[in-house]
Amino acid sequence: MSEFPLPTTSYALNGDVNIAYQVMGEGPVDIVMVPGVVSHIEFQHELPGYTAFLRRLATFARVIAFDKRGQGLSDRITGAPSLEQRMDDVRAVMEAVGSRRAAIIGFSEGCAMSALFAATYPELVSHLVLCGGFISAADRGSPAAHEERIARILANWGRGVMIHTVSTAQAAYPEAVSQFGKLERLSASPGAVKAIMLLNTQIDVGPILPSVRVPTLVLHRRTDLQVPVALGAKLAAAIPGASFIEYPDGDHAFWAGDTAPMLGDIEEFITGHREADSPELERVLATVLFTDIVDSTRSAADLGDQKWRRLLDDHDRLARQMVDRHRGTLVKTTGDGILATFDGPGRAVRCALAFGTAAGQLGLPLRAGLHTGEIEMRGQDVGGIAVHAAARVMAQSQPSEVLVSRVVTDLVAGAGLKFADRGSHALKGLPGRWDLFAASL
Repeated sequence: MSEFPLPTTSYALNGDVNIAYQVMGEGPVDIVMVPGVVSHIEFQHELPGYTAFLRRLATFARVIAFDKRGQGLSDRITGAPSLEQRMDDVRAVMEAVGSRRAAIIGFSEGCAMSALFAATYPELVSHLVLCGGFISAADRGSPAAHEERIARILANWGRGVMIHTVSTAQAAYPEAVSQFGKLERLSASPGAVKAIMLLNTQIDVGPILPSVRVPTLVLHRRTDLQVPVALGAKLAAAIPGASFIEYPDGDHAFWAGDTAPMLGDIEEFITGHREADSPELERVLATVLFTDIVDSTRSAADLGDQKWRRLLDDHDRLARQMVDRHRGTLVKTTGDGILATFDGPGRAVRCALAFGTAAGQLGLPLRAGLHTGEIEMRGQDVGGIAVHAAARVMAQSQPSEVLVSRVVTDLVAGAGLKFADRGSHALKGLPGRWDLFAASL
């Protein structure tokens, strides 16, 4: 059970090709997200920051994300789709959700198609936002350079090597590299990627950019290692009346790093105003982890204050190490436990299991509870129903047990985790009955 579940995947039919899409939010305006060369609308919710980025857009818009044909959950095809076919897929998705006009946000390789779509169908596009884009493949290197780059990517496809230029800040974490490798594999096969990249070497939308007449905003990060910022500036200069914003730092992936300035600029461009960037008002989707030490009061009495304090210090150091290793945020320690949040539910469950095992070796049996839902950012603290739910789930946990809500099990399907049914429970202060499960590796 969850008050704020992740979106479900639906399909729009374009001819005989099914295009996978998801919808977030119910805002008065529509936003269509056009992805780059790597895309999987379900697995991308495992990437740190991705869901939070879309959730922020969904506070003022209905956000529509999709996988282009041949990628992710959309139908596989022979060869590579042309820009014209990709445009038709956008139209099919818009028709499927009943969108008559939308703001188009293109990312990376998706920027060229987004610009072409806006020039071809201005009646369908209210605003155009291009992030990390370029005009032509020729601007990114010679044919020989493209050939060498494609060969290098294919030789390492599925191993996460692209993270070094797409989400550089995460490249230092082996788990993040492995996760990005999985995204690559789920996005497309090596043969399909080769066909797409070879087609992309022919991209040049320069001749049509003067025909783009919809309001346009071009965004680029100065430290983007995948597409140099100069190419973003060149793209903006070629579109009549386009605005260009250059951010001083950050990665190629739009969801990575400090996204608040970019999100604020997008909202202001599309709606004419921006919400205050106060972190107290920010709401994001997260997996919440609560833990506590079993029978801590008795242990403190048995050991004495001094020994107990040293053991708690070891517990807190271990908690920080485990949460950092699984790329979570340690919100606070609670005296004999912790509260932490994670962008990915799979990492949260693995952190809880690893933390429980390591703490047990210190003689500190833990119990843990996890739930995924929307949380409120209150400075350095968090609040909201999801936080209360995780605490209530933990309260049902037995010693040395990691207990999770059903929504967590649904989100980590296929991640190699095991769950044992612990029945349906009424959780204090929360509506309905909650199905709970014990996690294990």
